[in-house]
Amino acid sequence: MRGFVLVRALFVGVVVYAAVQIQVVAGHAVLNGGLGLAFALAIAAAETRMRDAAVTQVLGGLLGFGVMLMVATTLSGALFWVNTSDTKVRFLHSLIIIVLPYLGLMFGARKGEWLQPSKLVSLFRDARPEKRYKILDTSVIIDGRLADVAESGFLDGTLVVPQFVLRALQVVADSSDPLKRNRGRRGLDVLNRIQKMAGVEVLISDIDFPAIKEVDMKLIELARTMLGKIVTQDFNLNKVAQLRGVEVLNINDLMHALKPMVLPGEMMSVFIIKEGKEFNQGVAYLDDGTMVVVDNARSRIGRNLDIVVTSVLQTTAGRMIFGRHLDGATAAAVDRDDSVKRPRPAEA
Repeated sequence: MRGFVLVRALFVGVVVYAAVQIQVVAGHAVLNGGLGLAFALAIAAAETRMRDAAVTQVLGGLLGFGVMLMVATTLSGALFWVNTSDTKVRFLHSLIIIVLPYLGLMFGARKGEWLQPSKLVSLFRDARPEKRYKILDTSVIIDGRLADVAESGFLDGTLVVPQFVLRALQVVADSSDPLKRNRGRRGLDVLNRIQKMAGVEVLISDIDFPAIKEVDMKLIELARTMLGKIVTQDFNLNKVAQLRGVEVLNINDLMHALKPMVLPGEMMSVFIIKEGKEFNQGVAYLDDGTMVVVDNARSRIGRNLDIVVTSVLQTTAGRMIFGRHLDGATAAAVDRDDSVKRPRPAEA
């Protein structure tokens, strides 16, 4: 900081000395020194204010000043046929030389932000909103849950169904295996349902890659071409696409994220459908497919039970909830404990 002050003081001294030596006003050394000092202080004040200016503003100002100076010089040169001995003509020439560079300097400084790379690129982009493509694979169409997600409005952008995915669905729907045939037909019904949804844009893409045989690799190349994201539930496709730099929306990850939180000690009601692996265990399933293992419930298969959660286990395959069956006395005791813990309402 001290170095800058010394440089400014040296600059002011040089300008004052130059003004006295040049004798701007003949025979008045003090007046010339005062003019030089005023000029130097004005320059120093302008430099101080420029410290807070962005680099793009400075570059914009210099660029605008240079361009308009060339324009002013060209205009002045084009008026060579005008009588320059006239005072008004000389004033007009001076005005052009002064005003146009000034306007270029101020305009360039104000619009200097457009020199940023992102702004420059946006000048050459399409002004229309950029489309966001979601490319569907065979597994997520057959799964069927995508239709509910799209209908709820949480999936924005354009849903892209490639022709090679449609052909793969058709092959599955025409299979001689009844299970595969039903899955393929369900996938075609899901697509038909999505196409009829209001506010959901579906695009059937004819882009294909004949040199690539695997459908998964075709999807990855299509996502690269369209700058879109792949929507799938295929674990292997998810990993391969991420390794190749393609964004993936995994429907299973979404469903896991939307599962309700369950904490140990909470009560819940479940329907026991089968016996467990361990002694006296029963197994139930929540609506989202989460397995619930209940102790002391083997004899209650086919019945609804009130249980208390003892632990929650998160695995790569999903989440498992462990609990124990509450008999009538235990359930009443839990209810009494909950009522004691609840704060009483304030009396009016």
